[in-house]
Formats: sequence, C-alpha cells, structure tokens
Amino acid sequence: MSVSYRQPGVVLTDRRFTVPLDHAAPDGETIEVYAREVVASDKAGQDLPWLVYLQGGPGFGAHRFVGRQAWLDRALTEFRVLLLDQRGTGASTPATRQTLPLRGGPAAQADYLTHFRADSIVRDCELIRRELTGGAPWTVLGQSFGGFCTLTYLSLAPEGLATALITGGLPALDAHADDVYRAAYPRMERKTAAHYARYPQDVARARRVAEHLLRHEVTLPGGYRLTAEAFQSLGILLGGGDGSHRLHFLLEDAFVLTPDGPALSDAFQEQLQALLSYAANPLYALVHESIYGQDARPTAWSAERVRAEFPQFDAAKALAGDGPLPLTGETVHPWMFDSDPALRPLRETADLLAARTDWTPLYDPARLAANEVPVAAAVYHDDLYVDTAHSLRTARAVRGLRTWVTDEFEHDGVRAGGPRVLDRLLALARDEV
Repeated sequence: MSVSYRQPGVVLTDRRFTVPLDHAAPDGETIEVYAREVVASDKAGQDLPWLVYLQGGPGFGAHRFVGRQAWLDRALTEFRVLLLDQRGTGASTPATRQTLPLRGGPAAQADYLTHFRADSIVRDCELIRRELTGGAPWTVLGQSFGGFCTLTYLSLAPEGLATALITGGLPALDAHADDVYRAAYPRMERKTAAHYARYPQDVARARRVAEHLLRHEVTLPGGYRLTAEAFQSLGILLGGGDGSHRLHFLLEDAFVLTPDGPALSDAFQEQLQALLSYAANPLYALVHESIYGQDARPTAWSAERVRAEFPQFDAAKALAGDGPLPLTGETVHPWMFDSDPALRPLRETADLLAARTDWTPLYDPARLAANEVPVAAAVYHDDLYVDTAHSLRTARAVRGLRTWVTDEFEHDGVRAGGPRVLDRLLALARDEV
C-alpha cells in the first residue's frame, strides 16, 4: 500500500515494488525495492511525464530531499519524479553486515551480491516503469554511478527511455578496473597538489597527523582502526565542490595538548569516524570494483594492486622526505575490511567477489552506436571520480550524445548547480542550445 504525505511545496508518496532477485529467473526469489514519488503540490492531480533519478555510488540510497531542494526544484516544474533506492540500498532490501548473514556464509553472500549491479538495477526500473506509467517511456537522470546505470539502460532497454540525462557518470565502455585506477592515481595527485596550493598550511598539518599514526595505534570512537593509509583516503573529499574547504577545516583542529602530550582531539576523531566508516553504505565497498567487471578477468583488489605502481602514495616513504603527503580517494582496499567494524564480518565475502571470473558485459557498444534516445551528459573537466578522457571517448561512441564539458563544478555539480545544471542538460537533449 502506498502512503502519501506533504512537505513544503511537494506531495510525497512511498512506493514499494516486488522484483526478482535474478531477472533471469523471474519466477524465483524476490526482493523489495523502495522508491519515493515526488510531485509539486500544485500539480499533484495532473498527468505528468515521469523522471526517475538514479543515485551515485554504488551502494547509496536516493538523496532524502526536503521540499524542492537542488535540481529537484527544476524537475518538478514539468515532471513527476521517482527517487529510487537501488536494490541493496536505503529501504530496498539493504545489504549489510547485519542482513547478509541471512543468505548464509561468505560464498552464498558473494553469489547473492552478483545480482546488485547495473544490469539488475535497470531491469528493476523496467518493471517499475511499466507499473507506474502504463508502458510510456520516462526520463532518467543518472548521477555518477547512476550515469553508469543509464549507459546500461541505453544498452539493454532503450525503449523504456524518452530522454537520458547523465551528470559525472560516463564510464569507459571496455576498461578493466586496472585501467580505471591507473588513470585515477594521477588525478588524485593533481587534486592533492591543488588542495595544498590553496591551503599551504595543510602540508605540515597532514604530515603531522600521518606521522602520529605511524607511531601510535589509534582506534576511533566507533571502533575504526585509524591508520596512515585510512587518513590518506580522506582525499575522497577533494572530488566535491566544497571538499577542499571541508578538509582544511577538519585539519585545523586535529591535535590537542593533553597531560600525556599532543593527541588527536576527540572532535577530530569523531569527524573521521563519520567520514571513513562504511556503516551507512557497506555495499559501496563490497561491489565497488565489480561495477568494472565485464569479462573473465577478476578485479582482484585492483585499486590496491595498482597503487603499488605509484610508490609516491606510500605514507612512510612520503614522510621520509620533506614533501607533502599524497591523498587518495574513490578507491576500496582490503585493509578497509580490517579497519572498519561495519566491514570486518564481510572480508571473506569481499575476497570472493574480487576473485570472480564470470562477470557479464554491462554495455552494448553496437546498440549504443545506433542509439536513438536523446542523451545529454555533463562532463566535469578534471573529475576526481570518473576519468574525463574515458568519459569523452564514451561520449563519441554513443550516437547523438551531447556533452557539456565544464570546470565550473566538481563531481557533485548536479547538487551544487541545482536547477541550472538540469536545465542545461534538458536543453541539450532537446537540441535547444
């Protein structure tokens, strides 16, 4: 049963759908998928076209907007919006250390999680679309990993799409995870250098924290084992529009003087726990590299292996000199499953997923080359999370795709730019600019 309620300027309806766990076995086991319908209060009774939003991640539920925030305000002028919690996230049969043991041991859990990639998400969308629209195609807005899903949608079921809009989410169609991370580490270096150029005082501050962690064992209030490598991973903040500033403020008050000498402050540790823990979205860590699996090659902890090709990221080696500490971001490593209490019970499951050799293709290059759906994509000039060169190569491989390449925003441009970003993409897709 759907339940409707109001927030300022909008009417919200909670919707739940039953879908097959494995779309290749439609009569088999089912799971529940949750989505929130949003419509402008003054249009609630109108017959509006639908826009479905696919959140970035993988592993994140749809953003919980209040009223008409960000891009949603523009969307509600002409659409009825569906904010989808992709399977395994949010309220859609969540996959966590608490729920996955219901599947059995690590092998059963790993088998289960193979059904949580973009192809299954697209098949869920198609079942939901037919139920909500009566078969009419809808518009999809895919942010980051949601854009990856949109390319899969155009490959598997383009008949379901009236328009496809992508923000910061054009993946390489044929790259192995190793290719993705070989392109990523140099970007991390550039983003780190840009941060230190903006805040030169942070060079000494970051070095001091890392030196402390190399000499001391630190466990954060929530049980997270803080290491120099974990501290370096805060570079993930640098992919957001305000991320450099957030990192600077975080480092300002890292230490306090105690009777035993300088120590990491409680306030600093509490913030680190919130930033580093995957308790809210463990699926991100579990399936992150599998989103690049498309052939018989295992991902095999790609980010960790490729990092060894960039020795400048070794914290101890960096601190042996007098240069800045390099930061990392958007990478998942085996040690995270030892450090994070939310991931520790899932380490063997993660190892099994990393070793799999039966991944199936997520994109159909021939179908994309013959695409007839209007597609527009925002490509951010030096995106930390998605390689710009990969994105532009993919854009050229999709017939009719129009790009807006900009350095005005970082990866979270659809949030930071709000209505203006969505308006630009709609105009591009409709050939109005």
